Amino acid sequence: MNGRPQASIRQREALMRTYCLFQAASSPDLRAFAEERTGGRLPTGLGPWTLVREIQPNEEWAIPVSRAVVAAGILESGFYLWGPAERPAAPHLIIESDRVEGTAVFDLKYDQIGTIKRLLIEKVSGRVVFVDVTFGGFLGIGSHHVTIPWDKLTYDKELEGYRTDLTEAQIRGAASLYGDKGVLPDRKSQQEMSDYWNEVRN
Repeated sequence: MNGRPQASIRQREALMRTYCLFQAASSPDLRAFAEERTGGRLPTGLGPWTLVREIQPNEEWAIPVSRAVVAAGILESGFYLWGPAERPAAPHLIIESDRVEGTAVFDLKYDQIGTIKRLLIEKVSGRVVFVDVTFGGFLGIGSHHVTIPWDKLTYDKELEGYRTDLTEAQIRGAASLYGDKGVLPDRKSQQEMSDYWNEVRN
């Protein structure tokens, strides 16, 4: 069985799980979803977290964010954040690549929209220029790989993740250079990707 059917099975199973809804002390409107009642995997910088309720699999989902989106976020990162948080963003910090990979990506509303899978480093300069990100519920059910410029991400130490100002339309229009198998794209595809993001910047 290849990776895609297995991912679909995990997604279906995730939709049938019990989720715990938490509220952050740092912001009354900031919520988080996790599977553990302890909330042990939630960002500590936004805590302490208070357990508000448990949502059972057969219970009506009366929350204005898709259950599929929440399930995808928890599968990728172990939690899903929803709502605003008032704080300044931290600049890029020196950090090990293995700590970047697997880190959550958030939009400007602090909603989790994806997860970093790998860094793309320019051979000559040694600089990180692009990042392969898996977007889940932000683009519909299922994982969708998109390669975006590294400079479009800003690390937020309190979120323990990266924020981006990219819109859904910009992400939808970007090239998907990687799939689940992680095959390196050819030179033509790489050039098309670079051209696309140069147009977005301009």
